[in-house]
Amino acid sequence: MDDPAVDRDITLSGLRLAYRDYAGEGRPVVLLHGVASNARIWSPVAPLLTPRFRVLAVDQRGHGQSDKPSSGYDFPSVVGDVRELIEALGLERPLVAGHSWGGNVALELAARHPERVAGLVLVDGGFMEISARPGMTWERAERELAPPDLTHLTPAQLIEGAKQWELGAIWSEAVEAALLGNFEVTEAGTVRAYLSRANHMQVVRALWEQRPSELYRDVRCPVLFVLAEREGEGRAREWNEMKRVAVERAQERLADCQVLWLKQTIHDIPLHRPGELAQAIEAFAERLER
Repeated sequence: MDDPAVDRDITLSGLRLAYRDYAGEGRPVVLLHGVASNARIWSPVAPLLTPRFRVLAVDQRGHGQSDKPSSGYDFPSVVGDVRELIEALGLERPLVAGHSWGGNVALELAARHPERVAGLVLVDGGFMEISARPGMTWERAERELAPPDLTHLTPAQLIEGAKQWELGAIWSEAVEAALLGNFEVTEAGTVRAYLSRANHMQVVRALWEQRPSELYRDVRCPVLFVLAEREGEGRAREWNEMKRVAVERAQERLADCQVLWLKQTIHDIPLHRPGELAQAIEAFAERLER
């Protein structure tokens, strides 16, 4: 499917945010990407929603085509960006969908500004507390969650390498565009991530300090978790179990919570299962009050 988005930007409190405007009619839907990603990860999903919704996908600060300040990657600042965007564009009580870290941003937005959000769709995000994992210390998290150094690669080498990852099995023009949307090309012809290592680690630190389990009781809107489940042993099984425990905690504390598991699905659900994700968002939105 062709990507019909119109690329726009808006300056809020001195920060320029880029967003992809898919237009459409109906309830506003704001789509938030994960860390070191960009708005194009939603390209396979967004056009499926426009027959019933007013859809836009945002490049969060430090990512994609948005400004990249050297500070402000804590949740109050990032949530403030999204809140200001909603207000400036006149989006009345949107449904906010966030993937991975974007889910954590969406969760904090709904907890801190419940009057702004009609519903949350947390796509393989918004549930895990890094600091609560057994044996996890900040030093370990800092080491394990640091971004890889890809600056020696050309775009062609980056693509070839990515095809060896789990993305290879679902490769398409949309997947390639989403991947390349994370990087600029230097004068030397190699890639450089838009999200710098220093800014990336500020996001990791904010995730370390966030406590989703303490935010759930402040969320007043309905919530849908859409979760990827990979079969397997070892780390895959351990990760699935940690995810289940975290989501069960969320179900206990959220006033209105639904959970949808997608089996044999990679973390990048918007790229892997866009049709099912769009259907889940549409069905969930039907039950939201204006």
